[in-house]
Amino acid sequence: MIKLETYRSGSLEKHPTVYSYFLPTPINDHWQWGDQTLNLLLEKAAIKLGELNSFARLVPNIDLFIQLHVTKEAVISSRIEGTQTEMEEALLEEEEISPERRNDWIEVKNYINAINQAIQELESLPISSRLIKQTHKILLSSVRGENKLPGEFRNSQNWIGGASLLDAVFIPPNQDYVNELMSDLEKFLHNEEINVPALIKIGIAHYQFETIHPFLDGNGRIGRLLITLFLVDKKVLQKPLLYLSAFFEQNKGLYYDKLTIVRNSNDLLQWLKYFLIGIAETAENATRTLSSILELKSRLEITLSKTFGKRAANANLLLQNLFLNPVVHVKQVQSILDLSYKSANDLINDFVEQNILKEMTGQIRNRVFVFDEYLKMFSLKKNQEPI
Repeated sequence: MIKLETYRSGSLEKHPTVYSYFLPTPINDHWQWGDQTLNLLLEKAAIKLGELNSFARLVPNIDLFIQLHVTKEAVISSRIEGTQTEMEEALLEEEEISPERRNDWIEVKNYINAINQAIQELESLPISSRLIKQTHKILLSSVRGENKLPGEFRNSQNWIGGASLLDAVFIPPNQDYVNELMSDLEKFLHNEEINVPALIKIGIAHYQFETIHPFLDGNGRIGRLLITLFLVDKKVLQKPLLYLSAFFEQNKGLYYDKLTIVRNSNDLLQWLKYFLIGIAETAENATRTLSSILELKSRLEITLSKTFGKRAANANLLLQNLFLNPVVHVKQVQSILDLSYKSANDLINDFVEQNILKEMTGQIRNRVFVFDEYLKMFSLKKNQEPI
């Protein structure tokens, strides 16, 4: 039995050389707490998730809108790790990305593929080291991570912050403990006998995963994705519409501080309170975004039916496609709708006149058009509230 108020996060263990690493306490156990604030935050987070699930069930073709949530998560989660790709760039083709930004773009694309594949795998695989490794392999399949053992737990010591082990901010457990600790984490996630609420369970598991740091690279992105995968796997979240990276990125320092306080001061309660506030805020924002999307969709469908006459059917098909992929070329529209180049170009120009599409390159040739109002609902700009 572990009581949250007296929880001991682990111990510093001396390595035979010159550094000490942190060995976390196993978590697969019964958990208890007496803090009523935690219960209130748990209740609020559960209510907000329930509202998101209910709203998602009411949205026709909900899968149409999931992909941009996934893209936003990939952009933000990768940005936390230092990439510079913007949302609009993530939706472009590789040849349209300037060479100096292409590596960042590939990392984001890898993460999008990793998320989509992991969600699909949940239909046949439980949350497990196997699934986590498969996802990690896709994430690090090229560019900067290709020499960091993609799909494999680390076999050497890593560290966080600093130039070496000698000045590191944090040194995770020695590699000899990784398999054992990850096995404990996996058992904890699937232990139905300990009666720990799912949101508390994944909050503890996320902290533990980040502390174990089982990979040489990509731990942050995989650890944040693990939250969504677990909630979908346990049917707490009906659709993969909730990602916490936007909440964590609002104040990266606070996110890292909350994790560090657990290790330094054994204060898992503060981390869980912060985590549950993040769940509630993120679920509320996701619900608001879905509501705004539906209003936009309804308004534009009325506009198309009133102004496009005989071309309303093609215009509506283009609109539906734009919700799936809000960045297009004339040739893509030509292919999607089976139109001549001129007809596709005319249709796009009419969408521009209606302020539905906006040309984003400023070029005469190879023009790229963006469904601007829709994309702004997922804005990452610092002066706008993340959604």
